[in-house]
Amino acid sequence: MKLFLMIINLFFIIVSIYAHESYCFRVYLHDKGIPEKAVETVLSTGCKLVTQSKWMSTLVVECADSLMVEQIKQLPVVDSVRCVWYGSGRLNADICTDDRTLLEPQTEKLPDEYGYAQEQIEMLNGMALHRLGRRGQGMRVAVIDAGFLHVDRIKAFASLRLLGTHNIVFPGSNVFCADDHGTKVLSCLAANLPGQMIGTAPEASYLLIKSEDMRSEFPIEEDYWAAALEYADSVGVDVITSSLGYSVFDTPEVVYAHSDLDGRSAYVSRVSEIAVEKGLLLFCSAGNEANLTWEKITFPGDVSDVLTVGAITPEKERSNFSSTGFTADLRIKPDVVALGTGVTVIGSNGNVQYANGTSFATPIVAGFGICLWQSLHWLTNREIIALIQQTASQANRPDVEKGYGIPDIYKAYRKGLE
Repeated sequence: MKLFLMIINLFFIIVSIYAHESYCFRVYLHDKGIPEKAVETVLSTGCKLVTQSKWMSTLVVECADSLMVEQIKQLPVVDSVRCVWYGSGRLNADICTDDRTLLEPQTEKLPDEYGYAQEQIEMLNGMALHRLGRRGQGMRVAVIDAGFLHVDRIKAFASLRLLGTHNIVFPGSNVFCADDHGTKVLSCLAANLPGQMIGTAPEASYLLIKSEDMRSEFPIEEDYWAAALEYADSVGVDVITSSLGYSVFDTPEVVYAHSDLDGRSAYVSRVSEIAVEKGLLLFCSAGNEANLTWEKITFPGDVSDVLTVGAITPEKERSNFSSTGFTADLRIKPDVVALGTGVTVIGSNGNVQYANGTSFATPIVAGFGICLWQSLHWLTNREIIALIQQTASQANRPDVEKGYGIPDIYKAYRKGLE
């Protein structure tokens, strides 16, 4: 009898699990843009809208039954369909808790204004621009990341010029919960604790967007990232920095190969190209894949007019994890490098920490790129990228490990005035 009851209980557990599974499909429409009638037609199948991209003419819909995809494929407005997510509890949002372990920042201050971040600032020769008063004032910047834990409570961000927040993964939910990757990234840009840490663009205005679901790695995150890009553009952002990259997913099939690293094949790369055409200045991380199976830069770091940032050590050697080029069509990537081993960041407890990754090299460069564009506001996004490349440490001998080398931001500024 006990065995029978155990079997029955197991049956109901299995049924319960599978009853809550669902599937998300990316629907490519025939027509450009997103006509409301086309959306209504797709949703008439009984699926729910998750997100959409006007730039890419795609919808993502969630369906309770995978067989519904066959019905969607037959619709006259639909070009093609692909599965981008499956599982359960997609909208189980991050839980916000009142974390009493949050600490006040260290009281010890260093003599230099930049504090523990002095090395990463000096490496790019950006202090001269700061001394001219160019610290990002008037520039509107979107940081697209996985979450910004405690940014609303940390003293280093007390003077943060916050344009707003937007949660793509869990619509309407707080972005200041669960994950602190974005906290550390933002600190490289916007921290303002003299004597402990100053970011590279502490007086810019920031829009914080959560597009990454840290519970898994499915292609739907490319759709979330595209939605973040379009949202940022819709509210008038000038610059986007994103320390997220895509290559390998939690799917049985291989989504991308190295041959796709041509700047035109990956979904996020194509949407990035559109953003560049609209005038946005994009910075992205090269990825930390060098010691992993993928090895190469991640998407959208393969796009020509996106500034892709790799990582170096304090000795100015490539960090052993920093992803390398070439692209599939033999272009130089990453574009430039910055300190990515032993980077000074502010952690979610409000204190200075050290972190490794191209994730943190990227905002260091992006912040100075923001200040550079502030100073040379008549230039285009592409011209700012070209200036940074042309004045970097190995501009005359770029390679697949460090690209054009370490930026010299003040040199780029002087060249831009010529």
